[in-house]
Amino acid sequence: MEFLFILIDWTFTLYALAILARSILTMLRVNSYHPAMNFLIQITEPLLAPLRRHIRPIGIWDITPMVALIIVWVAHLIVIQIVKMTAMLLGAM
Repeated sequence: MEFLFILIDWTFTLYALAILARSILTMLRVNSYHPAMNFLIQITEPLLAPLRRHIRPIGIWDITPMVALIIVWVAHLIVIQIVKMTAMLLGAM
């Protein structure tokens, strides 16, 4: 069961880091055709695109990545709690 917690934690952490990296590289004006940037866009766009349709930039600042990080953090907490409760019900812990 410990492996599952570690896997969930790493998955959410890496996704949050991908969102942060994309935001920083965008501010540094890295070309979107760069392979690393293209990869980050492909994995983060499914979360960021729907948020951008509902959240307008504040001046020149796109706050969508910050909102996405909050969503990822909350989802991480919820998933961990669900797994813990399921493990307790099954007697695995």
